[in-house]
Amino acid sequence: MPDTPLPPCDTRPPGGVPGHEDAAPLRERAAGAIAGLGVTALLLAGCTASAPDSAPAVADTSPAAAAPSPASPRTEAEMTALNSRLFDAATTGDATAVRVAIAEGADLEARGSGGMTALIAATKGNRIDAALALIDAGADVNAKDDIVDSAYLYAGARGHDEILRATLAHGADLRSTNRFGGTALIPASERGHLGTVKILLAAGVDPNHVNNLHWTALHEAIVLGDGSQTYVDIVRTLIAGGADVTIRDGDGVLPRDLAASRGYRDIVAVIDKA
Repeated sequence: MPDTPLPPCDTRPPGGVPGHEDAAPLRERAAGAIAGLGVTALLLAGCTASAPDSAPAVADTSPAAAAPSPASPRTEAEMTALNSRLFDAATTGDATAVRVAIAEGADLEARGSGGMTALIAATKGNRIDAALALIDAGADVNAKDDIVDSAYLYAGARGHDEILRATLAHGADLRSTNRFGGTALIPASERGHLGTVKILLAAGVDPNHVNNLHWTALHEAIVLGDGSQTYVDIVRTLIAGGADVTIRDGDGVLPRDLAASRGYRDIVAVIDKA
């Protein structure tokens, strides 16, 4: 706002005589001018007070500013050491150490001795807690080692039922086969793991799958079993689960005849009732 100009010193009206002008009007005009200057000063002071000394700081909310800087990638040597820690923990069954290694970025699918993953190593040692920690973290239950064992296949073959159930709950491939071309049900039947046989049949494993030796689970329970009550129960369970007693082995021999030739009368009786 422009300043209000001061009245000139000579304020004589036109035609007037200097020094003879009425003093009251002069005083009024002077007071008005001074008041105008005061208003101007106040306005200027207000403008000065409202303007900050410097621009306020504004937080940078751009994505680049908000995103944390990425952690430096680990060197190959560091990853090798970390994966070794994971394998050691899995092999010894230290579930806490397994979780720590995973949290630090260990590779769940890294391969160790014999092409094993940490999960396969834990499963072969029946390290239940370590295996479950690995499975929960997303380890591949179908990954196979150099002798075609996976966590799922090995747990089924060896009767490691708690690990087996976890593999089934996390995507185990029921059609997956071992180095003999057999499903998990066949070695489970051969080794007398009745509870495991029940788990696998309930999961939907084919009881009539034929392996590279031309045997089904029923054949192996008879040929490689000992005819004891455990194997009688396995044969009964397999038949109840859909095993076909008319499938012949590679030599053309029926399951009943295999049992009879070995003197397994109770198994023969079970088959005869089928």
